[in-house]
Amino acid sequence: MIYLDTSVAVSLLVPEPRTADVKTWFAGLNEIPVSGDWLLTEFDSAVSIKVRAGELAETDAKAVRKEFEKLTMNGLRIVPVSRAAFRDAADLAKQHAHRLRAGDALHLAVAREVGAKSVATLDGVMSANAERMKMSLEAI
Repeated sequence: MIYLDTSVAVSLLVPEPRTADVKTWFAGLNEIPVSGDWLLTEFDSAVSIKVRAGELAETDAKAVRKEFEKLTMNGLRIVPVSRAAFRDAADLAKQHAHRLRAGDALHLAVAREVGAKSVATLDGVMSANAERMKMSLEAI
């Protein structure tokens, strides 16, 4: 099972330096990746940040959000975030030496809870922590 991080979902739907790589990787998948409910909030936040920064026009943001909705209906399985995952994420975030932000800790906790064997992320800190937690990284 592949767990999809927000950084990959954003790059899949919003033009970024790694978009071509992400689209190629995604098109070649043999399974539907999974992500937690947190992705819904974090994705919209990332799009809003891009609009506020002037990197994305409001009309483009609206189109991106429609594409994201299609993705979550057909190309991505969204799982609920349990209370146990929130507790696990808090424990991960307490380990300050690992530099995990709250959202990344929550993604990793959900990935661990659902038994994901690999993580798809473009985030270096999250990558290092996924490997530390014995999850492999998707080659994007």
